[in-house]
Formats: sequence, C-alpha cells, structure tokens
Amino acid sequence: MIKAIIFLGNPGSSYLKTRHSIGFQLAYVLWDNAAWKEKFKALWQQTNFCGINLHLLMPQIYMNNSGESVLALANFFKLNVQELLVIHDDLETPFGSILFKKGGGTAGHNGLRSIQRHLSSPDFYRLALGISRPEKEDPASYVLNRFSPLEESRLPELFLYTERYLKEILPALPSDSSLPRRISVFNM
Repeated sequence: MIKAIIFLGNPGSSYLKTRHSIGFQLAYVLWDNAAWKEKFKALWQQTNFCGINLHLLMPQIYMNNSGESVLALANFFKLNVQELLVIHDDLETPFGSILFKKGGGTAGHNGLRSIQRHLSSPDFYRLALGISRPEKEDPASYVLNRFSPLEESRLPELFLYTERYLKEILPALPSDSSLPRRISVFNM
C-alpha cells in the first residue's frame, strides 16, 4: 500500500509554473495549502485520501537533490520503497497523458536519479505527467520554461483527471498487476 506521495519540482516562485514543477502544481491544486509544514528539507503534510493515511512531500531542495528529502521521510516513518509514489514530469510522455508504473529507469530525469541513488532502489511507484519532448529546444531549457498558453488552459482538466485516477488506483495497490499503464486525458 502506498503510504507517501512525493511531488517533484524546483523550489521558489520563479519555478512553480514551469514544466519541471508540474508535480508541485498538482500538489497545490489537490491538497490544502495551509497544511504544509517544513520538515525533511521539504514541505510535508499528513492527510487522509480515499481512506488511506498518506504523507505528502514536496522537496524544497533542487530537483537533482530531491532524494535527500525522500530518504529522510522514508527513514523517519520507516517506509519501504514499495510504499512510495513519486509524481514527476516526463519528456517522453505526451502532454495530456499520464503514465503509471512501478520501477524502471530514470530516462535522464535528475529527480528520479537522485531518489534511486538515495533509496538504493528503483522499485518505487511513479506517476509521470507528460510534458512532451520539444522538437527543437534544448530539453534542459524546455523543462524550466512555462507551459504554452494552450497547455496552461488544459492543466486544470489534467489535474482533475489525475485526482480521479489516484482515487481509483491507490486503494488497489499493490495488487493491481496491469502496470505500466498510459492514459491520454485529452489529445493536443
């Protein structure tokens, strides 16, 4: 059973609306902004979501070091790697799609790489929110830019769908064997 959801992004207001911080954007939409507390070099809160007591974590150190916060949370609450769900941006998943899976590589995502290194395992659950790969722009610059106006207008729909999907999938884990699963929320 999932006991913690980790939302990836970069700290600071200048990064909040960027593609790389889509995990933070989702967390702020779905959970009470006033309940976040500083702990584990992160913003953290406990909540009950669809009958499951969860720890929510937004590391407040840069993406490349986010594993430090995740390891501190896991050690403090004695969580194993299979009890963690990391929500992150993904260049290889089209915008408007989500990909849910357990384990795997990092596809160059420095936040995932840091978490794998600190936990000494890739076997945590992941929910990738697609941001699409740019055709011409350097991916490192692309992820630190804002979404296009059209994409920004579609984010509320994506976040609402993601919330419904989490309510469906979380109670079924770990018995749900139909992973990985890619879902297109809408076509752009």
